[in-house]
Amino acid sequence: MNIAFCIPFIGILLCIAVMPLVKGEWWESHQPLVVGFWSLLLVIPFAVSFGASEAVEVVAECIIGDYIPFIVLLFGLFCVSGNITLEGDLAGSPRVNIILLTIGTLLSSLIGTTGSSMLMVRPVLKMNSWRRHRKHIMVFFIFLVSNIGGCLTPIGDPPLLMGFSRGVPFSWSLHLFPILLFNMTVLLFIFYWVDRKKYCREIARGRVPDISRPGTRISIGGLHNLIFIVMIVAAVILSGMLPDLPAFKTAEGAVKGIHIYGEVTLTYPALIEMALILLAAFLSFKTTDEKIRQKNHFTWGAIKEVAVLFAGIFITMQPALMLLKSVGGSLGLTRPVQMFWVTGALSSFLDNTPTYLVFLTTSGAMDYSQGIATTLGKIPVGMLTAISCGAVFMGANTYIGNAPNFMVKAISDENGIHMPSFFGYILWSLCILVPVFILDTLVFFL
Repeated sequence: MNIAFCIPFIGILLCIAVMPLVKGEWWESHQPLVVGFWSLLLVIPFAVSFGASEAVEVVAECIIGDYIPFIVLLFGLFCVSGNITLEGDLAGSPRVNIILLTIGTLLSSLIGTTGSSMLMVRPVLKMNSWRRHRKHIMVFFIFLVSNIGGCLTPIGDPPLLMGFSRGVPFSWSLHLFPILLFNMTVLLFIFYWVDRKKYCREIARGRVPDISRPGTRISIGGLHNLIFIVMIVAAVILSGMLPDLPAFKTAEGAVKGIHIYGEVTLTYPALIEMALILLAAFLSFKTTDEKIRQKNHFTWGAIKEVAVLFAGIFITMQPALMLLKSVGGSLGLTRPVQMFWVTGALSSFLDNTPTYLVFLTTSGAMDYSQGIATTLGKIPVGMLTAISCGAVFMGANTYIGNAPNFMVKAISDENGIHMPSFFGYILWSLCILVPVFILDTLVFFL
């Protein structure tokens, strides 16, 4: 594998970053063409170098094993959350926003960062709709709800679920609560003063919320859809547990499924997960009044954009993941601080789940005599903490670092918020998140 095969991945990232700024309307209508171009620019040279059969197998494994389960999960949560609406006299003030962000952050470990993001994004947007300057609210929303809040349980973020399926105890990640509490405190403190300054400016310019009795009435429509969110969470948990059951294993120890091509198999646990998620989405739509979706300004634009762009990202990032797997064991990462930053930096641009698995496997192969016993070997608590926090926390560094980041951006754009560009968002993370991660390093990982 040559590093030149990573050029299409870099190309599609640059298009996502630059095209909305220079050719916005063209970009919105031609995203599938751009994704197809960069994907072919990888697949064709790959086929020439390694053979058509190998190229088909790599793409099939990427689409069947990673992309389809990923987009089905997003689709299910997007549909169900769109059928829940929060109304009332609460207005988006610094105090109210702090409460909403705290609730969303804690929910992330219970229903996943994607579930919590999709559940909370519309109430936050609705309560702050009277304000002109709102993008900072959604940036901190991505930092906290879409990423950092998912560190306490395997349900919270896919990397931790993969660790659980490889022997990391389910309750182990609860010991990360002090780190979560530290990061929440620092980020919410920063957010309060940023939001307070902008809130006072809004009031001084005569912009006031359109409410008659502040804080006296709150109503939730489509509350029964919480059942379907729980159903989706249960499907995700099952997908991590079923492969270990004897009924789902062949005599050779492989997970049973439908053979697709070469060594590519659509496993039965993945099929069960996707069937349950799609059933939850279908039942949600059938049992919810359309007026609730109208109140939420529900459209399909955000999920369409995410589906198209991430198809290209998943395909073109395969060479980068292959290179990472081949050199991971030779990087000399023997200290928690090294694991924290390397895992985090790569998770900012690559899928954080395979990045987590590469370094979890690397750490498990170092023959430690003490630590958490996993199927990959014993891993010291400090190393496992660093790998987990790096993968979960630093997914917040870019829009593509974690699945819900781009979804929140797309929904915010649809609701009239001019979100930062790709590079603009990275500037926010460099100015706010990176200093917080440096504090994490000094307090927890040295």
